[in-house]
Amino acid sequence: MRSRQFVGLRIDDFVTRHIVRFLRRRGWRETIVPFTGYGTAEHVRVMGRLVLRPTKPRTYLGMYAGQFLNQRGWRNFVSIPVPRRPATIQVAGRQLEVVTDRSGYIDVAVRTAGLSAGWQDVTISTDEASATPAPVQVVSSDEGFGLISDIDDTILSTWLPRAFLAAWNSFVLTEGNRQAVPGMARMYQQFLAEHPGAPIVYVSTGSWSTLPFLNRFMKRHGFPKGPMLLTDFGPTEASWFRSGPQHKRHSFAELARDFPNIRWLMVGDDGQHDPALYREFAELRPDRVRAIAIRRLSPTEQILAHGTASLLRDNADLRWDSPVVPEVLGADGDELAPRVSRALKEPD
Repeated sequence: MRSRQFVGLRIDDFVTRHIVRFLRRRGWRETIVPFTGYGTAEHVRVMGRLVLRPTKPRTYLGMYAGQFLNQRGWRNFVSIPVPRRPATIQVAGRQLEVVTDRSGYIDVAVRTAGLSAGWQDVTISTDEASATPAPVQVVSSDEGFGLISDIDDTILSTWLPRAFLAAWNSFVLTEGNRQAVPGMARMYQQFLAEHPGAPIVYVSTGSWSTLPFLNRFMKRHGFPKGPMLLTDFGPTEASWFRSGPQHKRHSFAELARDFPNIRWLMVGDDGQHDPALYREFAELRPDRVRAIAIRRLSPTEQILAHGTASLLRDNADLRWDSPVVPEVLGADGDELAPRVSRALKEPD
C-alpha cells in the first residue's frame, strides 16, 4: 500500500497549481532563471528554475520608483514556480530532455566530453521560454585547491537568525543597505589568485529566491564569481521546514564526489552551525579538507543572533581531541587572511 504524501507538500502543490493557472489566464508566461553550475571535462551540473512572470512591465510606476521598489528585500522571495514542465538542456553539442521538479527547479548532471576548463555556457529552454544561457564553471582535473564559503554572517552581515531582525533585513531594507564583512572579498581574491582556475562555491541555507540580490551584492563588493548552492523555503517529504544543516552536509558530499582531487578551504562563521559541520566533514573526509577558517561574530552580532554575548556552541565543538585539519579564527577577512595563509603552508 502506497503511503500518502506529506500534507504540507499536498497543500503547497495545491496552492501552486491554482496560482499558476490563474496567472496564466492573466497573461503571465514562462521564464528561465539560470543558476551558476560547475563541473569537469567529463560532467557538468546544470541548475536553474522555471518561473512565471508578467509579459508587460508595470508602466504605472515611474522608472526610478520602480527600480527602488524592485530592490526591496521582500521582492526577492516573490516567485511563482512552474512545476513538472518539460525543459531542454543543450551542452557541448548534446541535447537532454528533463522535467522541472515540484518547485520548478532544474538540477541535473550531464555527461560531457572534452569541455575546456574555464567558464562555459549551456542553454535551458522550454516550448514557451526561449533558450537562456546558464553559466558553468569547468574545473581542470589537475586542480587540487578549492574554496567553500558560507554567505550569511560570513561575507554578508544579516544579523541572522533572530526572527525580527532577519525579517527586517530580508524583507524591508533596500539592497544598498546590506553590509559586506570587511576583508572577506580581498581574502578570497588573494587565494584564488594564488590558485588560478580553482573554484569557489558558496554553500548557504539562504533561499534561491535571493539569488538575483546575491549576484548584485557580490559583484558590487568584489567577491569572486562562483556557483551557489542554496536551498528553498517550504515543506519537504517529511516535514514543514527544510533542515539547513542537512542541506550543507549534502552539498559538501556532492562537492567531494564531483571534485575528487580537490582539498577545500572551508570558510564560515560561529553564529550558527558552521564550526560543527565543517569539523564533521573534515573528520569524515580528511583527504578533502585543507583548512577551516571561522569568522568570529562580534559581541553585538552574537547578542543580535542569540540574545546573549556568549557563544552558543554545538556539542560537536565541546571536545578535547585535536582537530584533524588546521583551524583558524578571526574577526574579519583582514584578520583571517594571514592566519589562513600560514595554515595552508603547514605540512600535512
